[in-house]
Amino acid sequence: MSLIWTIVIGLFVGLLARALVPGKDEAGVVITTALGISGALIGTAIARLTGLYNPSFATTAALSVFGATILLIAYKKIFVPLTQS
Repeated sequence: MSLIWTIVIGLFVGLLARALVPGKDEAGVVITTALGISGALIGTAIARLTGLYNPSFATTAALSVFGATILLIAYKKIFVPLTQS
């Protein structure tokens, strides 16, 4: 059951990250979900390394969106120029 929740939360986190990053985004649902899940993992890891980790939902959600936004920006910088040529 936790895997299903991870995917659902990753989808919502990825959608929030897409809303925060300006510009056209042609990534599909799978990429958005993968970025959301990965962003949640990265955001949590950064919080744990810096001592900011708090297991409350608000903190976890904010760090997940932060991590997903960073990944989405990196994704656009790396992969989007390859498809535009």
